[in-house]
Amino acid sequence: MSEAERFPVFILVSLVVFFAILSFVTRKRATRPSVVAVLAVATLVVVGGMVLAKFGQNTGWPWWVYYTVPAAVTLVVPPVAFRFSASELWQYLALATLSSPVVHVLFSLLLGWHDYMPFIHVPSLREMLSNAFSDPAANRALLAPR
Repeated sequence: MSEAERFPVFILVSLVVFFAILSFVTRKRATRPSVVAVLAVATLVVVGGMVLAKFGQNTGWPWWVYYTVPAAVTLVVPPVAFRFSASELWQYLALATLSSPVVHVLFSLLLGWHDYMPFIHVPSLREMLSNAFSDPAANRALLAPR
């Protein structure tokens, strides 16, 4: 699958993760955020952030620019838009901060797709197994008694 074909998959998975995080963080509220509000914020944060990051990557911006701006929007807009309480804020910040690296590691390990966070290389399981079994020294190390 080409990079252009993977991009919508990244967006879809990121949207699912974003919705899951918002649902978890606001689970104790008597009135949850409206679907329209969640969709509007998700469009700005996830879709807008990923399009900006892809544009920045493709046009040669430094990674710390095209990832920092969407990350800042992700960390600031939802807490303000949904008026998170202090406990909701801490839960959201922790989950939102961890979600991108976790998604990147899963895509990299399981599918060998390294372009979610291309500045952090995580080898795929296929690469690791291929390297382990194609290197005679590694094979001996795997088979040596312990």
